[in-house]
Amino acid sequence: MDGPVSVSLVALRCRTSDRTPAAVRGVDALAPLIGKRLGQEPRAIGSPSEPRESTWEEDLQDSRGCLLEAGGQIDDALEAKRLPVLLAGECSVGLTTLPTVLRHRPDAVVLWLDAHGDFNTPDTTLTRSLSGMSLAGASGQWNAGLTADVVPEDRVVLAGVRDLDPEERKLLERSDVTVIGSSPIETLVAVKNALNGAPVYIHLDLDVLDPAIFPAREPAPGGLAPEKLFDLLEAVTSDCELVGTEVTTFEAPEDEEDRQEACAVVMRVIEPLLEAIPERANVGG
Repeated sequence: MDGPVSVSLVALRCRTSDRTPAAVRGVDALAPLIGKRLGQEPRAIGSPSEPRESTWEEDLQDSRGCLLEAGGQIDDALEAKRLPVLLAGECSVGLTTLPTVLRHRPDAVVLWLDAHGDFNTPDTTLTRSLSGMSLAGASGQWNAGLTADVVPEDRVVLAGVRDLDPEERKLLERSDVTVIGSSPIETLVAVKNALNGAPVYIHLDLDVLDPAIFPAREPAPGGLAPEKLFDLLEAVTSDCELVGTEVTTFEAPEDEEDRQEACAVVMRVIEPLLEAIPERANVGG
């Protein structure tokens, strides 16, 4: 971004396709910590509703307003030349946030860090989870009816992935998305090469971390250790302009002590993202 930049820090509390209460609990736990690190209270959007096991059709209908709000917050931030930092319960927000980013910044690349591909369509999904269809919808593999904008597949780098459904894997293999696994050393090098110094919008699903170390609703064996994810984010933000970021899927433990320990891990991991925000930035709504 050219010229002075401020930050739009938003905690999205409304339900998209949350299936456990831990998702919004994670947003509520992280928001004040990130706000304190950046020097101001975050802006909370929406109110939690009952998490539930629903089909993607039901969630798409019920959460339409929340999903549009997520994209609207990104749109407002980028229109005002602010750097968006969005906290959300899970990945469905990508249906509206990613196309909005690329509309404003067609030069940007999306770095989608996730244990799962989230590249299912209505025809391939086994779980019928809207979250698991979010990247595919943003990339135009199916139409969620939320935005006319689409993210070009060759502007997407999917990294840390290690759990793909069979048909989802085939879709990715036929697509122009760059797919990178979760080998600690190879992931960092491959991501740097794939981004090639381009401006980057980072989607961080925290289940990219090793579930043996960090809580996950849908644990996928393996994954990055926190220090390796820190190294990756540090390398990316050293090479690339950070256009914005969204942090999702923090399954915050109910026990306060466990939750504080998990929060400490997250804050350490995302420090390169926060450090990449210009010192002159003022957090605003």
